[in-house]
Amino acid sequence: MKRKIKKIVAVCGLFLALISGVASAVDLKDLIGVVGGGLIVSALGSQLNDFINTITFNKGVGTNEETKVVPIVSVGSGVAIGAAQVAGPKDAVAKVQAVAQLEVTFQDRIRIKVLIPIDSKNPLERFRRVQQVGVSAIIDYKL
Repeated sequence: MKRKIKKIVAVCGLFLALISGVASAVDLKDLIGVVGGGLIVSALGSQLNDFINTITFNKGVGTNEETKVVPIVSVGSGVAIGAAQVAGPKDAVAKVQAVAQLEVTFQDRIRIKVLIPIDSKNPLERFRRVQQVGVSAIIDYKL
């Protein structure tokens, strides 16, 4: 089990290293246009999902629902590449393509982040909320 956790930690380290390299080689607007590192998240989503599930089950807070890791598409201030683990019934989780993150400030002191599981990787074109699915973890890498 420890060997598996070390392997997953190594994969997460690779994930962060890849993001750093991609961010310096590509214009940030182009990077966000590729759905906030969606290609990297898609490539490593399964390993990240396993890592999160291992941690949560070890702490006694795992879920009995289906889970998967998808890109976060942020709308608001700041630039970040991220991913989110979503959980819910298997057929509903299969529909989730990304998580839309809306950031707003309320009365200059309260920052609000709204996380919405959606059925599209590009919320600028169109998207619908996927019902019965919630966000169970967030993976973030600040640029």
